[in-house]
Amino acid sequence: MNKQSKILIVDDHPLMAEATSSTLKQIDGVQIVGIAGNAKQCLELVDLHVPDIVFLDFNLPDQYGDEVAKIIKGKYPTTHLVIFSGIELSHLYNHLIGLEVSAVISKESSGTLIKSLVTLLMENFTVVPVPVFHKMRVSSGNLHQTDLLDDDEVNMMTMIVQGLTNEQMADEVHMSKRTVDNYVRKIYEKLGVKSRAQAVDKFNQFKHIFDVNRR
Repeated sequence: MNKQSKILIVDDHPLMAEATSSTLKQIDGVQIVGIAGNAKQCLELVDLHVPDIVFLDFNLPDQYGDEVAKIIKGKYPTTHLVIFSGIELSHLYNHLIGLEVSAVISKESSGTLIKSLVTLLMENFTVVPVPVFHKMRVSSGNLHQTDLLDDDEVNMMTMIVQGLTNEQMADEVHMSKRTVDNYVRKIYEKLGVKSRAQAVDKFNQFKHIFDVNRR
């Protein structure tokens, strides 16, 4: 009898967790070992079952998914982690790849895609979005953390959060307004936003990542 792949689902939305479980149960050779609603339960179940694959929600009530992923990979490096999120995370791909996450997919993904991904992970392969694949090819496989804000950009965003205008920021850092304008434009591109309000919202949402990468 072939060994079954043990899968743990981590999601604080019970209906979504059950829907994911229902989809995964349709795959031959899969065993759902549990459903966790937060990071604490997740880590307890990981220690108990040592799953082959963990579907991990990024926004958990007690901890961020990338922080949980780091803990799991530190203890169980062969466990495949799938960041399964309802929010856009493409600007964090390099950060998540650096944590050795095996895949990042949307909760809106079709059942066919989810089942295909699991089937591939069982063979130690993964699914990569075509735009990401193209970037990997162009850079000869060397992924750089260009999607994360550098120290100067974090400082700029901190001032934006505080409500400073570009003119005020220029005075604060002793730069020309044109230079600050260029910084802000680059920040918008990295965060994938088009307005100051969107930039503030996304920066606050992922500030823990920017803080970690400044240490």
